[in-house]
Amino acid sequence: LALYQRYPSLGGVVHTHSTHATAWAQAGMAIPALGTTHADYFFGDIPCTRALSEEEVQGEYELNTGKVIIETLGEVEPLHTPGIVVYQHGPFAWGKDAHDAVHNAVVMEEVARMAWIARGINPGLNPIDDYLMNKHFMRKHGPNAYYGQK
Repeated sequence: LALYQRYPSLGGVVHTHSTHATAWAQAGMAIPALGTTHADYFFGDIPCTRALSEEEVQGEYELNTGKVIIETLGEVEPLHTPGIVVYQHGPFAWGKDAHDAVHNAVVMEEVARMAWIARGINPGLNPIDDYLMNKHFMRKHGPNAYYGQK
């Protein structure tokens, strides 16, 4: 509920334990933006939260999980970063409605898998160039979006 209260644009939130996105969460690492598939849906890296403290876990765990997600997102537009990995836990995704949230969770798993494979092929791989990320994200989600079905 904390996410819906903080971000009125959200109409659906999902939580999974998909293999690759969960592996990034367990590693305590953001899912890096390495290519255009990632940039079509997520504007930048998919962040990883900090660890919840023992007090946060023993207290209102679910509420505190929401709070750590909000803390990590800061002032980011949540529909520009429609997912996060919670440290040592797993992925959470959201969208304008439940269908969109599930779709973003599926995409997050795929880009997590692609990042794992790409980093295995080239451990020194740099993130996607900003100009290419901007183009791919904004043509689908920016104020003058033109790409895809309407």
